[in-house]
Amino acid sequence: MRIDAHFHLWDLDRHEHAWTRESPVLHRSYHPADLRPALAAAGVDRAVLVQTVPEPWETPELLALAEEEEFIGAVVGWSDLTDPDLPAALDRLRGRPGGRFLTGLRHNVQDEPGTAWFTRPEVRQGLRALGAAGLAYDLLVRPDQLTAAVALVRALPDVRFVLDHAGNPVIGPRPAPGWTAAMTALGELPNVAVKFSGLLTRTGETGPATALAPYAATLLGALGPRRVLFGSDWPVCRLTAEYDEILAVTEELLAPLAPADRAAVLGTNAAAWYAVRD
Repeated sequence: MRIDAHFHLWDLDRHEHAWTRESPVLHRSYHPADLRPALAAAGVDRAVLVQTVPEPWETPELLALAEEEEFIGAVVGWSDLTDPDLPAALDRLRGRPGGRFLTGLRHNVQDEPGTAWFTRPEVRQGLRALGAAGLAYDLLVRPDQLTAAVALVRALPDVRFVLDHAGNPVIGPRPAPGWTAAMTALGELPNVAVKFSGLLTRTGETGPATALAPYAATLLGALGPRRVLFGSDWPVCRLTAEYDEILAVTEELLAPLAPADRAAVLGTNAAAWYAVRD
């Protein structure tokens, strides 16, 4: 089974997404029907739907879509980690239509100033509650927050983390030493996986496979092919590439791997980390 570990949907007729306003490509509604043909053409069986805004209305709507749409195999939603009643909030989400698809939460930490968020006691308490509920936590961070993210993962070994977009590195001729050090450190922590996603939009005019090759090699070397997950980041990827190109570049970068390892990155890893439903 092939699984896309990271994509988004939104409906601007129901809710405004202010972050899309500056891009004509993104400032439109994206529904399951818009992605379904691309998944079928690519041979992708399931996909993990990820939240985009820290609003309480979004996750119930994403869960309802998962209940209706066969290709949605899991949902990474949002709920306030600092809420002392987070366990009850998670129970309520799981009791909603599609609640069985809730696999984890995410917060846009990249929008938080500095790194104080990572050490807030109420945040860590919420993450522990998430881990106790058997759910994962997606880390969406800036490069300057990676050291703090590593420390957080290390401090909470009972929480299952997934780092989105490989930590959003600045793509250059070679990976920055700080990014490489962070990936190496994460490789030593068994409770974290990393998504190879959202990177083509950062490659500029250099051929994407050439630009991303040292980053893919670093990830696979540091974490091994059983803790790296393919994600398209559709439709944000459409800023520079369509779905088929994203997958083609990823397959080119994975070509040196053994068939079982390629299959792991392209699907079975996401099934394991996110408990993706058939």
